Amino acid sequence: MARTESKMLALGTIAPEFNLPDTISDKMVRFADVKSDKATVVMFICNHCPYVIFINEEIVKLAKAYQEKGVAFVAISSNDVENYPQDSPEKMKSHAAEVGYPFPYLYDESQEVAKAYDAACTPDFYLFDGDATLVYRGQLDSARPHLDKPVDGEDLRAAIDAVLEGKKVNDFQRPSMGCNIKWKN
Repeated sequence: MARTESKMLALGTIAPEFNLPDTISDKMVRFADVKSDKATVVMFICNHCPYVIFINEEIVKLAKAYQEKGVAFVAISSNDVENYPQDSPEKMKSHAAEVGYPFPYLYDESQEVAKAYDAACTPDFYLFDGDATLVYRGQLDSARPHLDKPVDGEDLRAAIDAVLEGKKVNDFQRPSMGCNIKWKN
């Protein structure tokens, strides 16, 4: 595991489109299928990353709370499953059921979607407003497996709240940190 920070895609970027298989429903899902007219959160995660495992419970709690307010969530795994078979679509499906993901969990086999989002690590969070414009990218909060800080989703929650209230999201945004995306050779 190589500890890696987000690359911080430029604010104002329009959400890159995707069309990926959802490991939960076995259907193809496009950004347009999940996009909300209020806000949409795109997360790059995976099954085995200790940083993701550490925040899984908060991701589920946060998604459930904000889905009730009309915010859409989607997770994507782009890891190379040949070298990291624990992140295979079959294991993604069982992991999603075990953790209770209330959102699609998509598999980016070609890794083109991760490249389009300039994703670098798991977890990596992107918040798009109702026009699919990037208004936040970075960390869920300051908690890390090796730090004594509570997992509360503070940074992402503040950004979502600002969007829902029609306010500008604070431009001071901290990069996420986690395991590097496992790129194919």
